Amino acid sequence: MKKSNFVTLVMSTVGGILLAIGTCMSLLPEWNAFRPGIVMGTVGLVVLLAMIAVRRKMEHKAPIKWSGKTVLAVLVGIAGALALGIGMCMTMVWGILVTGILVGIVGIVTLLALIPVCKGIK
Repeated sequence: MKKSNFVTLVMSTVGGILLAIGTCMSLLPEWNAFRPGIVMGTVGLVVLLAMIAVRRKMEHKAPIKWSGKTVLAVLVGIAGALALGIGMCMTMVWGILVTGILVGIVGIVTLLALIPVCKGIK
């Protein structure tokens, strides 16, 4: 295993766990830990963003150049992840089953739209 792959594995695992626990802390009212959950989720996001920069540096690649296509892909990804997450919350936390499933499906379709945005259609 290359060193860059190992570092990516460790950083993405730590960042993903922090983000997941922060999300649970924020969304589950039984835990009564909304603010600490937001902080922990933010720390997880920072670790994941740092992982991208560290990996690119270790692979001797240029930093990500922000073009219109990159910004569009990021915005579509954020919208799809939010729609999927809101649909899951509607279904599991708020008890709005049918509408939550539909919102989740919209989120999945939006995330699938990232494939032609990133790769293009030939």
